[in-house]
Amino acid sequence: MNKDHVKGTVEKAKGKVNEAVGRATDDPEQELKGDVQQAHGEAQKKVGDTKDAAKDLKKGH
Repeated sequence: MNKDHVKGTVEKAKGKVNEAVGRATDDPEQELKGDVQQAHGEAQKKVGDTKDAAKDLKKGH
């Protein structure tokens, strides 16, 4: 696990909170913001996965 995984997980959590607040307050803009944050967090986690995979490949050779 690297810093990209942590940042991605935090961003996804913030997105889930924003989405829930948007739903609870009937604020579609807030809900959309949460969805976007979750997608950004997932992308950040995938960057971390890619970096880990590259590091593993480098160690193997």
